Amino acid sequence: MIAAVVAAGAIGLPDCLGKLRVKPAEVVLACGDGNFGVRKLAWAGWGDATARASGTAYANDCKPYCAAGHFHTYPAVLVASGRQSCHGSPAYARVRISFPGRTPYPKAKPADLTYPLRCS
Repeated sequence: MIAAVVAAGAIGLPDCLGKLRVKPAEVVLACGDGNFGVRKLAWAGWGDATARASGTAYANDCKPYCAAGHFHTYPAVLVASGRQSCHGSPAYARVRISFPGRTPYPKAKPADLTYPLRCS
């Protein structure tokens, strides 16, 4: 399912290309290579100061190297927060991911799992 493009005045979430999307079903967090992201997102609180979604994260273990690595999935929670203006439209400024169970990044601190979102 492709996320709707932002209507006038609605808040969006910039994708890897900086285009605003409303309640995207998937967010890619490793934009350079697509090796980490969250899909099957179910959003709550969209448009509030924070929007929260549960979904399935996917991460490449990059073993023995990324091109030969394997993808694994993990239950995840994504929180969008902060505000910015993207070409005159309101947008969330960052997302933070957390894992209620096992995690692909057991040594990561919460700050390590916060991703700034940039407009194109």
